Amino acid sequence: MRGFRLRLWQGGLFLGFLLLWEWASRTGRLDPFFFSTPSAIASRVLRWFATGEVYPHLYVTTVEMLLAFALGTLLGVALGLWLALSPGAAAVLEPYVKALNAIPRVVLAPIFTLWFGLGILSKVALGVTLVLFVAFFNTYQGVKEVPSVVLQNARLLGARRGHLLRHVYLPSAASWIFSSLRTSIGFAVIGAVVGEYLGSAAGLGYLIAQAEGVFDTTGVFAGMAVLMVFVLALDALVGMVERRLLVWRPKEREGGTA
Repeated sequence: MRGFRLRLWQGGLFLGFLLLWEWASRTGRLDPFFFSTPSAIASRVLRWFATGEVYPHLYVTTVEMLLAFALGTLLGVALGLWLALSPGAAAVLEPYVKALNAIPRVVLAPIFTLWFGLGILSKVALGVTLVLFVAFFNTYQGVKEVPSVVLQNARLLGARRGHLLRHVYLPSAASWIFSSLRTSIGFAVIGAVVGEYLGSAAGLGYLIAQAEGVFDTTGVFAGMAVLMVFVLALDALVGMVERRLLVWRPKEREGGTA
């Protein structure tokens, strides 16, 4: 199922869900105090954008997300390349990497708040910890997936370490890295929003926390709706960049084979 027909099914499913939700709230099947209604949520979102109330919060969350995304990705890719190309260092650091990855990131949020305060640094630090390991493991696995035959042939042709990195390892890991970017976008936003939720003066997380504090269910759902559209837009942007940079990759057919 492709193209227009797929979009039609997706849109129809979403519209049906909203209509069912609206009907259930208006007829008392769902308590509007706890679940609100899609119409009220849409009205709140439109009001936020019409009055400009949401723009400062979007700006703060965007800055935090971009910094966390960029720093986490760069560190993760660099660390993944280093350990994938240095088996000795990988063997020594493996238990430490696994131990750090096992730490629940939400637990780190209060610690980062104590270390860096309520400003942007604590949110960026939390986002980096979420993004870094996603980029690291995908890069590491992508480099490890390079066929040994390709490496042997490249070396026979005179390729040195720098040539292998540029023409073999990085192209091989590119699909894995871009796959991690699609996931990392969401994690970077989660890091920023969770940090804002726990303590901040602006941002989408702050907006949601404020609404929750006064039992404003409509405001909570409106903040979540803005957040979801925000992440989907970022994901579409990364997907567009991925398609432009990976034009050499074979396209999948409808059956799932290349």
